[in-house]
Order: sequence, then C-alpha cells, then structure tokens
Amino acid sequence: MTSGSDLKVPAPTATHEVRAVDGYPILLRRHGNPNGPRLVMSHGNGFAIDAYWPFWSRFVEGFDVFVFDIRSHGRNPVGGLDTHCIPMLSEDLVCVSQEIDNHFGAKGKVGVFHSLTALAALHARVGGGEFAALVLFDPPILLPGREMEELEALGSRMGKATRRRREHFGTPAEYINLLSHSEAFNGLDLAKLELFARSSLRPAADGNGFKLACPREHEARMWDALYPFARTVDFAAMACPVKVIGSDPTVPNSFLPSTVMPELIRLDYDFVPETTHLLQLEQPTECAAFMLDYLAKSALSAK
Repeated sequence: MTSGSDLKVPAPTATHEVRAVDGYPILLRRHGNPNGPRLVMSHGNGFAIDAYWPFWSRFVEGFDVFVFDIRSHGRNPVGGLDTHCIPMLSEDLVCVSQEIDNHFGAKGKVGVFHSLTALAALHARVGGGEFAALVLFDPPILLPGREMEELEALGSRMGKATRRRREHFGTPAEYINLLSHSEAFNGLDLAKLELFARSSLRPAADGNGFKLACPREHEARMWDALYPFARTVDFAAMACPVKVIGSDPTVPNSFLPSTVMPELIRLDYDFVPETTHLLQLEQPTECAAFMLDYLAKSALSAK
C-alpha cells in the first residue's frame, strides 16, 4: 500500500493482451494475491487506471486484482474514432471478463468501475455470469434535483470543453501545473496530480514532448453519448447484485444512480461525504472501506 508521495504503480505479476470483438488490443494486468477473491477494475472517461492506484492498492494484499485501461486510454494504443462508443466499451468489458477466465482460470469476479465504465457495465451483457456483482462508483445517470435534460446539457458542455482542451505538453510538469489550476482537481494533492499526469500522458509520436493518451476527440465523443445511455439504464434488468458508491450529492455535478426515486431507495447506495466525481482519487481509503464493507456483508470477499 502506498503512502505520502510514493505513488508509483508496481510492476504487475502478469500481463495479457485481450482482443476485443473488432480486434482492438487491450492490455490486461494482474496484481495482488492470485488465491484471493477476484476483482476487475477500470476507470472514467479521459483517465487511466494507474491514476487510481491509491485506491486499488488497498486490495492487492488480499485480492486477485485485474486492472485495464479502456480503449484509446492509458497504456492502450489509440484506436479508431468510429468504434469509440459506449456500446463497444460495454462489449469490451465482457471480452475482458471472459478472457480472464479463459487465460487465468474461471473464478467468480466482482467488477469495479467508475463513471464511464460504470455506465458501460450497466449496458453490458452481464447476465451471462461475467460478474458475480458490480461495484459502481458515481455512475453518471442523474444530477441531483435536476431534470434529465440537464444531464444532456452537461454532456454537451463537457464535450465542447474537451474539444477545446490543450493536448500537447512539452513536459509532464506543464500538465501538472494545468491540473493544479483546475477546479475539478482541487481535491488532489501534488503526489496524486503527478500520478494522474504520468498515467494520462504518452510520448508524442514525433518525439516532441507529450500528448494526452486519450485524444480529446475520443473523450468528447463519450461525453456526447452520456445522456441517451444514462436515460436507458434499467437496474431491474441486472442479473447480478449492484452496489453504488457515489460522491457527495450536495456537490455540483455529482450524480445519483437512478432517475426514479423508488428505484433509488431499493438500490444498495452509499455516498462518500465531501467528495466530488473523482472520489476514488480524493478519498481512496474511505472508498475502499465502503467497498470492503459491502464485499464482506455480501460474502463476496470470501469467494
């Protein structure tokens, strides 16, 4: 487990290339205890799973942890824009789950996803037994106290803002400086900002500095699709248990997991006070504690 400024992601115990249905390669990495219960983790739009190391480091001692970046993010190559969509991402989650079983041996798995991948998981074919349960962090489904149309407006604003974003930097320090002045990253200290920057940049192909690992147009396309996919989530159709851990619902642009209040009441829903949409990065210990409590109560930590 990491502490202080030592936020370096260790080498995995194993790696494996997963081929998606369209042939796109996804790098899968294994960490932790191979004899422990199995967790499969991924991240939000424009991010990379390495940036979540302060969170998932809490599980490597007792769990069999598989992590991967979504297509055109992190350590994966940039793929085609025409296949960069939520339905394909949902298919990718299923492919990753099935390939883990095929290559490392079948075993019950809990899917742990944040934001975009949480939304993709809710549209994936998880009824086939790919996951014993899902733990979803702040799935972007409903803005508290607002109409669904306001989520459409948010997605549109975020898409436009992403397309205007700077995507080339001479050094990682330039990107860290930019993040430090962004309100969205106010909850991260310098060590976490440095980790985020290392995880989200790749050397430019021409050897001149660094570029965002996920091109801004790829990220923007996902924001464009947010509203229609949030509107069609049906928790009642899920074949496995779903735990939702949200950010503080009193914070602007946090999310609630349902558009229907009775459904929200029925859901296994908790939130972490004084956090934003980046809750796993801001308060990794508290987020891990909520998740461990759920796994223990559900007896999933013993499987």
